[in-house]
Amino acid sequence: MCGIFAIFSCDGKCIETRLHQGSKYTLRELAYRQSGRQRHRGPDSTGVKIIAEDGVAMVHERLRIVGVKDGDQPFVSDDGNIVLVANGEIYNYLELSAEIAKRRPYKPKSDCHIILELYQEYGIDLLKHITGMFAFALYDKRTQDILIARDPFGIIPMYTGRDLQGNLWVASEMKCLVECCKSVESFPPGKAQYGPVQELKTWKYFDQPWQHEIPTRKCDLTALRSQLESAVRTHLHCDVHLGALLSGGVDSSLIASIATKIMRESDPTYRLKTFSVGLRGAPDFEAARKVAKSIDSDHKELIFEIEEALDGIRDIVYHLETYDVTTVRCSLPMLFLARYIKSTGIKMILSGEGADEIFGGYLYFHKAPSKEEFHWELVKRVHQLHNSDCLRANKVAMAKGIELRVPFLDTAFVNEVMSIRPEDKIPGKLNEFCGSKTLPNKQLEKYVLRAAFADDYLPSDVLWRQKEQFSDGVGYEWIDTIRQVATDHVTDEEFAQAAQKFPYNTPTTKEAYYYREIFEHQFPGESPAKTVVKWVPRLDWGCPEDPSGRAQAVHQINKD
Repeated sequence: MCGIFAIFSCDGKCIETRLHQGSKYTLRELAYRQSGRQRHRGPDSTGVKIIAEDGVAMVHERLRIVGVKDGDQPFVSDDGNIVLVANGEIYNYLELSAEIAKRRPYKPKSDCHIILELYQEYGIDLLKHITGMFAFALYDKRTQDILIARDPFGIIPMYTGRDLQGNLWVASEMKCLVECCKSVESFPPGKAQYGPVQELKTWKYFDQPWQHEIPTRKCDLTALRSQLESAVRTHLHCDVHLGALLSGGVDSSLIASIATKIMRESDPTYRLKTFSVGLRGAPDFEAARKVAKSIDSDHKELIFEIEEALDGIRDIVYHLETYDVTTVRCSLPMLFLARYIKSTGIKMILSGEGADEIFGGYLYFHKAPSKEEFHWELVKRVHQLHNSDCLRANKVAMAKGIELRVPFLDTAFVNEVMSIRPEDKIPGKLNEFCGSKTLPNKQLEKYVLRAAFADDYLPSDVLWRQKEQFSDGVGYEWIDTIRQVATDHVTDEEFAQAAQKFPYNTPTTKEAYYYREIFEHQFPGESPAKTVVKWVPRLDWGCPEDPSGRAQAVHQINKD
């Protein structure tokens, strides 16, 4: 995983490169300077390609994961006419490479190189062929057309902006754009744009029936299990040392357990490196230890102190590029863990993000008034992943130069799960899948996921452990303290003027006001603020506004 940056002239001519009233830069100097704000994403190398006569600059900040020796970007076609910068992983690139090799000699330089090759064969239809997490920008010098696209669920971040001259800017992180662009936007997942800069056409290349209608297909536990095992297998390919996050919840625990089984097919002595973080005595630690012992992983715990985590509030808002309360809360402990993981030599980690969105794992889903509303809430959560869990997971890990992969968001697996009828997934009901095996008769969230793996993967008390949101699981004192500290920074008088100071997305608590104020200082203006979508439970279902799982009435029910 890396960072991409590009500037495309609005008229195909050389770009005026004066920043405000400051010094004049060459196009190369400007591109290198602005991309440098996200250089943490690619600490291994920086590649720059300038096509001065067309007013095009493309920069790649590389973290070497696949194709370590030959995969430096920007990629340029053999005839010099096509230039590509890409961020992410194309999980089916070996299969695609083999198909190309049947027609002509081809050896991929890395997984993302396949994008350039497919463009030469299929044009914009290349998006029908690739599977993975990605964001990329491609320039075709022959036509002066550009192609930019983002993966179906927004696992990889991408922003676009326009400067005063109308030139198009593209970057993995917004911080590269705000100084130079009059407007910035988060590029929507599952969509692409193609054409000349002034006439870009947008289309939705990822469109599935479950996004438009209520599924009626009954859950098949065997197929569900097989699909997740397959997703983890595809996510294991890399040329560097890997590890896995292990919170002790069912999601990360299953990913770690499946990965261990797969890796031991070729090496029976393999021990996966797993990592947990929390305050001393955190609820997650005990469960994570049980899983680590069960799968015999090389497990490390990182204990953090509240005071040192609070020191990083401004840093985490800068890295996240959001003021959303729940995202800020859970990202600070994760930032500590990412830094520790990097110090061990690990460059890629597996994680369990996405399961709660596709299975309905958040505790507020117990309040869903009907199976239909339950399904549409899932669809909304999947569509907003790029504003919350994916944003947090990617940007926090990449802040320390670590690639994070999320097998639960494998495209085929998401389609499988989201095509299951909602009555098989909705929590709080007596699930019929209790009858096929000797399973705990509990009305838990993510029941079918647990039932599909109810044999030899995890200790029973971990498999059937109630959902504990990460910011709660690291220690209940964490949220209580950060809420109070943030609140103490805002006076009653300041909060009373919240609507006047922040008319868009007006903060409704002092904690939210504090994060918004930090964000405004770092990313001033309404345009950056509009890239943020707040994560809150469904208030119209009777849920409290506070996003903590502990705020939900169902928290800790059915504990034996």
